[in-house]
Amino acid sequence: MKLLVIAATGFEIKPFTENNKNADVLITGVGIPATIFHLTQQLPKKQYDLVIQAGIAGSFNTLELGSVAVIEKDTFGDIGIDEKGRFTTLFETGLAQENDFPYRNGWLVNEHDYFAHPTLPVAKAITVNKIIDDPAQVKLLYQKFGAGVESMEGAAFHYVCLRQKVKFLQLRSISNFAGERDKTKWKITEAITNLNIAIEQLAKNIL
Repeated sequence: MKLLVIAATGFEIKPFTENNKNADVLITGVGIPATIFHLTQQLPKKQYDLVIQAGIAGSFNTLELGSVAVIEKDTFGDIGIDEKGRFTTLFETGLAQENDFPYRNGWLVNEHDYFAHPTLPVAKAITVNKIIDDPAQVKLLYQKFGAGVESMEGAAFHYVCLRQKVKFLQLRSISNFAGERDKTKWKITEAITNLNIAIEQLAKNIL
């Protein structure tokens, strides 16, 4: 069984890579473009049975700091039109259709068998190109999408894997609350520790 573990940065999955020297690991770099490019370059090299994307993320006050969730569905949270204080997605404008493959009702939904009997909390997420500290904008994002998690790569990962018909799971460990930029209030060490424990357990249970 072939497993690929990817992350935006090496430090997020350092414990896993140190304990699994022979594992296939891909560090994509931060953001949507880097994730899409490097993942599409890597996938043709082997026929992977599962690809896991792992990383820390922000929570919209719905998940506790240090907790780990598996993302069932993700979407791009800032592709659209921002006009007069109101954000409209491409689907709402009619510039794209919300059920055009690989979307379902505007979401990139993971249909892996794991979600029938999950062993970790399941959440939905949005992916953004920039992290914001404005409480009003954070509130608007939450009201718009109702997502529990924000990252800068998740939807890109879902998009590529769905397009390429590769089985995948996205793991996110909560290091901070969305909008909170005071890093003394973050729990990065705890989030990374719990994330890497989850990677190990998930890989053993599924593969």
